[in-house]
Amino acid sequence: MSNPSTTGLLAGKVALVTGAGRGIGRGIALELAKAGAKVVVNDLGVSLTGEAGGESPADSVVREIKELGSDAVADTHSVASFEGAQAMIEAARSAFGRIDIVVNNAGNLRDVIFHKMSEEEFDAVIAVHLKGSWNTSRAAAPYFKEQGSGSFIHMTSTSGLVGNFGQANYCAAKLGIVGLSKAIALDMQRFGVRSNAIAPFAWTRMVSSIPDETPEQKKRVEGLKKLIPEKIAPFVVALASDAAKSVSGQIFGVRNNEIYLFSQPRPIRTAHTAEGWTPEAIVERVFPQFQNDFYPLHRSGDVFTWDPV
Repeated sequence: MSNPSTTGLLAGKVALVTGAGRGIGRGIALELAKAGAKVVVNDLGVSLTGEAGGESPADSVVREIKELGSDAVADTHSVASFEGAQAMIEAARSAFGRIDIVVNNAGNLRDVIFHKMSEEEFDAVIAVHLKGSWNTSRAAAPYFKEQGSGSFIHMTSTSGLVGNFGQANYCAAKLGIVGLSKAIALDMQRFGVRSNAIAPFAWTRMVSSIPDETPEQKKRVEGLKKLIPEKIAPFVVALASDAAKSVSGQIFGVRNNEIYLFSQPRPIRTAHTAEGWTPEAIVERVFPQFQNDFYPLHRSGDVFTWDPV
């Protein structure tokens, strides 16, 4: 069955999207299919805190994709497992003969204020977001290298890029993903393989647990509810396409109809002395000299204060 909505931008491509059963991942999987890609729809089918549910939501997304006239297969392995990630890539190769695009979208939350966070709560989030992104990327890397092409797209967050409250595990994982993405871009540039990170703004299960008890919190949550998950998908399709073959090692943001390019850490001030520094001299001279350029302890919501466009 032909698909009249297919743009052809990803014709002949095969994509893996993790966490694709709902929200942002579902929107991405559907948009990739509309652009002509065949899709492995990965979703563990559990709650944000890890409890198993009924039928995997991946199956319903596969049905939606097939109704569009494209092709897809479901996968329910965990990204936190290296063997599971290998199985996802093999599912793509077995069903469709190749792999061209890996979208690392799977996520979980264990939000706890830092001094009360348990080792399990830290490890669980690192395992899915950061290690999971490495697992799937590493599984696809030999095939990308062999074919001389491929696009990795990783989901970061302004929680990591800017900061957030009660999310030490999530912030660490999401900023770690930025470093991972850049390292992959550098290591695999010679093979024509690209790697980029996106900070997506969307109202999904991942953010629906944000408290809304105070008037300020209620106002912020109402603003977040305006953020549509499907708005992330067109940018992912563009970034995954051959038309973006010169784009790698970047950090983007998508917030409804706004697209951002984020800065990356570079020196902004310097202090030097011919004699060498003593601790006393640093306290006396360096800290005051740098004071005006210190970053305030902003949270993501302090930076993105305007209503979504």
